Amino acid sequence: MGQKLLMKGNEVIAEAAIRAGCRYYFGYPITPQTEIAHYMAKKMPAAGGVFLQAESEVAAINMVYGAASAGKRVLTSSSSPGISLKQEGISYIAGAQLPAVIVNIMRGGPGLGGIQPSQSDYFQATKGGGHGDYHMVVLAPASVQELYELTVEAFNISDKYRVMTMILGDGVLGQMMEVVNFRDEEKIDNGDKSWAACGHENKREHNTITSIHLDPAVLEQWNVGFQSKYKLIAEEEQRYELYNCEDAEIILVAYGSVARICKGVINEAAEQGIKLGLVRPITLFPFPEEGFEKVMNIPKAFLTVEMSAGQMVEDVRLTVNGRKPVYFTGRMGGMIPTVNNIMAKVKEIKEKHS
Repeated sequence: MGQKLLMKGNEVIAEAAIRAGCRYYFGYPITPQTEIAHYMAKKMPAAGGVFLQAESEVAAINMVYGAASAGKRVLTSSSSPGISLKQEGISYIAGAQLPAVIVNIMRGGPGLGGIQPSQSDYFQATKGGGHGDYHMVVLAPASVQELYELTVEAFNISDKYRVMTMILGDGVLGQMMEVVNFRDEEKIDNGDKSWAACGHENKREHNTITSIHLDPAVLEQWNVGFQSKYKLIAEEEQRYELYNCEDAEIILVAYGSVARICKGVINEAAEQGIKLGLVRPITLFPFPEEGFEKVMNIPKAFLTVEMSAGQMVEDVRLTVNGRKPVYFTGRMGGMIPTVNNIMAKVKEIKEKHS
């Protein structure tokens, strides 16, 4: 039957991780995601796991490296400046091919910025904010229910491909409360952990976890393997929602909480005789090119809406590749796009293409 509970988004992430078999959490408090750590501090010991508030974000991500090296399901969470501090460790984890899950509940920037919601970490998340040719799988929930579903899925994806998976949300999703339908039991696939450095009792060869390869030929082949893995992930894991696109004049593109606002815009536009649709990327890496191909010939133009100066719009333009005009509108610094903001841009585009 499952449980139906009213919960805050951040707490749902923590509960989902525990239900997914995560037994190690290392983090450091920062608004607007601190409730994840609070929940883990209360619940993880009762689940037989380890909660540790590290002395810094740098320490926390290196603790993740250690637990992941032993083949354990491990989570860390932070918000924008804290994720910046973790970038070297994220690159190390990627370079060592370790599965782990990281949560970024984004706030405004650059720098310390403000504690209001933002989507200005898109580049950092999808393009590899640390050094080297690596990627994380990046999942973008748009509801508290999806925070649950995608957090569970993040652990399974990480173990399946031996990659780091990021849940990329924002302060709206982290702080809002919605009803969540929990399952009685999760489908947990820990994958093959024969590579883990977890003790061998002289029954097998030593396993070595490292991201350093001083021979450039060896390092190149290591990177070639990464790129093959990312290509496979792109083939197997693209996720998206197509909403009201069947006869849309303009198709909006948005992720996360902004996509919810865009659905309100679609309803408002319908009342004014304007037909809009929505492509909602759920995986930001891999970017869901398949979804765009399904609707490419329908609209006169695409309009990307973000809480940033325009970051995902670059991937939209690369995907559309000149076949249709791509426009952008957004708000920055913690300001949230309104229905009126977006409708004004829609009408401007409609007039241009009428």
